[in-house]
Amino acid sequence: MRLNTEGVTFGQWIFLRILWSHDGLSQRELSDKAHLTEPTAHSALRRMEELGFIVRRNVGSNKRRQHAFLTEKGWDLRDRLEPMAVETNEFAIEGLKDDEVTILRRALSKMIRNLEHDEKVGASRGLKIPSTRSRNGL
Repeated sequence: MRLNTEGVTFGQWIFLRILWSHDGLSQRELSDKAHLTEPTAHSALRRMEELGFIVRRNVGSNKRRQHAFLTEKGWDLRDRLEPMAVETNEFAIEGLKDDEVTILRRALSKMIRNLEHDEKVGASRGLKIPSTRSRNGL
């Protein structure tokens, strides 16, 4: 809801956060960091480029691999979106004690690591996550 006031989707927010720390990553690097498939990253990055948040260009001798670079507009979003994220996080933990927040964050981190491990084990056995298009019959 808060992101929407700036015309940014949650998926775009994920990539913006990564690029604010690591500007110039390739699509594959971005998809890995975001834990999303490359086709999903491609769609999001294409839309972000249309919105003027990023530009994509080749770096070095590899003419097939494009890297995403924030534009001035993409960098400017940081000053507006990061305070919204802080506000959202503060609202989400309202009424929780500090030790409860610590336990919650630790548990959520552990759950994420468990799921990442499960995904790696599955991938090592040749399992792949189906695309959203194939799951939706598109």
